[in-house]
Amino acid sequence: MQIQPNGDQAVIIQFSADVSLETNIKINQFCLKLESSNLKGVVEWVPSYNSVTIYYDPSIILYQELVERISLLAQETDNDSPIDQRTIFIPVLYGGEHGPDLQKLANSKGISEEEIIALHEEPTYLIYMLGFLPGFPYLGGLNHRLSAPRLEKPRAIVPAGSVGIAHGQTGIYPIDSPGGWNIIGRTPVEIYNLAQAQKAFLFQPGDWVKFYRITESEYKEIIQDSTFQVKIVR
Repeated sequence: MQIQPNGDQAVIIQFSADVSLETNIKINQFCLKLESSNLKGVVEWVPSYNSVTIYYDPSIILYQELVERISLLAQETDNDSPIDQRTIFIPVLYGGEHGPDLQKLANSKGISEEEIIALHEEPTYLIYMLGFLPGFPYLGGLNHRLSAPRLEKPRAIVPAGSVGIAHGQTGIYPIDSPGGWNIIGRTPVEIYNLAQAQKAFLFQPGDWVKFYRITESEYKEIIQDSTFQVKIVR
């Protein structure tokens, strides 16, 4: 583990040089420990694949004191058991107008669209971090056979809920946005809602995501059903 300054109001804690499940679990344990510590002077923190950036107020806590405190928290984290993680089941309508790149991806891989869908549905994906857009989950665990480069020409608008693939990752666009990922489907589930300030994000780092296929009629039913609830298992 390495700790280094990032300007005069932030520090970066590098937990590992690689990206792995073990590192991600440790990062999420640390963030929970940091939250419960109520460390004075800490403004916020941002977890990523293998590091955490902590922003602080130097008029309240000095850099050296902060480093000492977070070093102790990190040592305590090493002794913690795995955190209570959630598995969130996300319905997806694959292909057609909702998955405009599915056929092209299948052709490039020399397999059928059905095989692409089956390979995408099979894993349970780990959310390594949220970024790029509010609530955009970067999911690890994609089958290597589905890995594909970003589009040469990004789209001006990718609809909210679009499920995409870029290189060795898959993700979900939380809002309408420009984007260059290969779009293979769309979920009717709202994963970001600014109106719900305290619960704006469906996902959090450390969650697991399981995709399952739905039909077009099921997609429309979920869109119209204001009482639909995503299945979440702990």
